[in-house]
Amino acid sequence: MRVSQYLLTTQKESPATAETISHQLMLRAGMIRPLGSGMYQWLPLGLRVLRKVEHIVRQAMNTIGCHEILMPSVQPSDIWEESGRWDTFGPELLTFTDRHDRRLCLGPTHEEAITSMMRDELKSYKQLPIALYQIQTKFRDETRPRAGVMRAREFTMKDAYSFHTDAASLEEMYQKFYAAYTKIFTQLGLNFRAAQADTGSIGGKVSHEFHVIAPSGEDKLAISTESDFCTNVELLDAKEGDPSPDGKGHLTITRGIEVGHIFQLGDTYSKKFNATVTNDQGLPVIIQMGCYGIGISRIVAAAIEQSHDDKGIVWSKALSPFDVVLIPINRHKSTQVQKASEELYRKLTEKGLDVLFDDRNERPGVMFADAELIGIPHRLVLSSNGLDQETVEYKHRTSEEARHIPVNHIFNILGL
Repeated sequence: MRVSQYLLTTQKESPATAETISHQLMLRAGMIRPLGSGMYQWLPLGLRVLRKVEHIVRQAMNTIGCHEILMPSVQPSDIWEESGRWDTFGPELLTFTDRHDRRLCLGPTHEEAITSMMRDELKSYKQLPIALYQIQTKFRDETRPRAGVMRAREFTMKDAYSFHTDAASLEEMYQKFYAAYTKIFTQLGLNFRAAQADTGSIGGKVSHEFHVIAPSGEDKLAISTESDFCTNVELLDAKEGDPSPDGKGHLTITRGIEVGHIFQLGDTYSKKFNATVTNDQGLPVIIQMGCYGIGISRIVAAAIEQSHDDKGIVWSKALSPFDVVLIPINRHKSTQVQKASEELYRKLTEKGLDVLFDDRNERPGVMFADAELIGIPHRLVLSSNGLDQETVEYKHRTSEEARHIPVNHIFNILGL
């Protein structure tokens, strides 16, 4: 991608309204722009990252046999009244009426929609277990939207739902999703923990939250120093240094950003919707359900909160919008640099890399600052002096200093 043909609109200063690091850097890097309170437009750079998250999540869901669907974002009131949540969900449920005075809401979640649908689709135990997911826009009318896309009113979420004849089958699927979530966040290059959690307004009896560890996180977590034990401190009266409840090590208290939540709903919704299937004896049984959410857009912000420096964003390989940024110095004045940069751009692209080719007629300092702000892992700089020595300047985003490498070593450095 040539920068001269790309909507790359970086900013030097952080907007005064941006409170968190991720909000500041996403605005400065030209990833998002505000449209209204808690609503953001994703620009090309930001959307590339968002789509990478979606791709990894979609792959993991497909791998465990979860089938993708798509449900409406606008939902009728009758299914929410059937579940009993129309009046109890709270003011985050944005309601309105259409021209026929029918009451509707913008879906903050889809338990009602999926249960009402599957009540009609499922007839026999032979159809179970089954799991379905969607990646879709949600809306919650937050009292005070803040932290950019971290706590927005409109956001992108992956929500999945599973259906079973009994609790044992539900537990087995729950563990599949737990493992899939662990794989997703590991692949995204995030430092995360899974914590025992309250089921909250979603319901059910068992749930785990997945948190990206970051000082700016809203949740406080108690984590064992010697095991995987982790719980939200809302569920445990604990302080730093207390013995871990599992008998392994002591507790440390840290902060996390919730990016995923899985639930064993049981019959919380299926009983209210009278969602049944016939068992192997021909008798009706209430379906058992699971619910599994991931905040797609929140992951983007959480990753930045966890990985940044005073120059900008530091992306993991999996999340970076581009693999390499190619910067030719004085390209418009040097035929040698122009030809060499065009040739290298072609070769890198043919190797399957996403390359951001900064072909602007800008000062080197501007191009270097933009490259570090948007966080691309690898930077290659071509200059007349370097090409005379058959070298290019290479710098990894996490390195303090750049180094000169032979031109014929570029592909090795980039792992090709």
